[in-house]
Amino acid sequence: MLVAGAYFMEILDATVIATAVPAISSSFGVDAVDVGIAISAYILTLAVLIPVSGWMAERFGVRRVFLTAIVIFTAASVGCALSPSLPVLVGMRVLQGVGGAMMVPVGRLAVLRASTKSEYVRAIAYLTWPALTAPVLAPALGGAIVTYLSWRWIFLINVPLGIVGLIVGLKVVRGDPSATAARPLDWRGMVLTTVGIAALIISLDSIRADGTPWGGVGIGFAVALVATAVAIVHLRRTEHPLLDLTVLKVESFRNTATYGSFYRMLITAVPFLLPLMFQLRFGWSPLVSGLMVIALFLGNIAVKPTTTPLMRRFGIRTVIVADGALSVLCFAAIASVGVDTPPVAVAAILVVSGALRSIGFTAYNSLAFADISSERLTHANTFNATVQELFSGFGVALGAIALTVSTSIVTGLGKPSGDAFSLSFALLGVLMVVIVVGGVLLPKDAGRAVTARAR
Repeated sequence: MLVAGAYFMEILDATVIATAVPAISSSFGVDAVDVGIAISAYILTLAVLIPVSGWMAERFGVRRVFLTAIVIFTAASVGCALSPSLPVLVGMRVLQGVGGAMMVPVGRLAVLRASTKSEYVRAIAYLTWPALTAPVLAPALGGAIVTYLSWRWIFLINVPLGIVGLIVGLKVVRGDPSATAARPLDWRGMVLTTVGIAALIISLDSIRADGTPWGGVGIGFAVALVATAVAIVHLRRTEHPLLDLTVLKVESFRNTATYGSFYRMLITAVPFLLPLMFQLRFGWSPLVSGLMVIALFLGNIAVKPTTTPLMRRFGIRTVIVADGALSVLCFAAIASVGVDTPPVAVAAILVVSGALRSIGFTAYNSLAFADISSERLTHANTFNATVQELFSGFGVALGAIALTVSTSIVTGLGKPSGDAFSLSFALLGVLMVVIVVGGVLLPKDAGRAVTARAR
């Protein structure tokens, strides 16, 4: 629960600032678009430093790194709240990213090391809820804070959470006596992966529903492709790679890293598109639209007690296939709603969508480490954390691309621009079929080591 709380704090901080952009721009006397760098700086720092977190855990110990990360993140939050200008805010956001990059992956590693295979499903269930709830709660929470308090309180709410986390962490996080036997840091791998990830994140962040600089995006993707290709060659040849690609030889982990990441990308696009649809198509206020999105959170919470029994009863493979198929139908249902749809019906659909999100995320997160040996756990955890962060960013970009393409299509057909949202969700539903295929390709007993399901 300590690590889950830290994870919640980190994800919430990454998403809630979006609702405060107008207030921050007014406070600093800059254009709203200029504040976007404060969001990008945090995500970029987080993405490029996560690959190093595994090495740091080995070199300095899980306990020391995790507790230091909480201190850095909390102190940087105070710095963000007290920032007198945009450049200072950006600098503090970078510092927050440093703390977040160490805090979450290393905390997850501590949980996995302290858990047996049979306890993985329950542990992962606790670690999954922040990724499901924080992006959903952020719009309503951010809107309320900015409306009734000040944008600076968005960062100050981290302070009591950080203090409590540090006090609890000092008591419950165990030491790591093997920390001194760390492998040397792969500097070349770090530079190559940093360039590749940075170019990719910057390119994705440049994609907008309107006014995307496609030339710059193309150049960024090209740089990312070249840097990633060179990094892969290096990581496969060096003796002590920053990211150990051999973990992909484990079938269950490989399926999670590919199909599971694709699932994460599709699901992350939903909280991005829904507030836009509610405000631009339905004409709802930001606060009302944010409150409606909370229906996803209600679905997450309502189904959470059943996720572990479902996997133990039917197996992870069956759960993933069924969840993917039902998600296709759910996307179709979201695509069918309109201005005249009763709000109760919209909320009901979102509750079901939230429940499916919870089941799918928990299933894939449990499958990821099912067949990973203890000595390879650090490498697998680092690789998985890096991929998760990247594909979460891909989800927002995918939502923007789907909306851009859909707008062009409906405009060309002479239909109302609001129909672009329906088409966007329909496209996401079609892509969800890939998840069903990925689930079918899994062995029937996939994840048996962590579900402890009887034959």
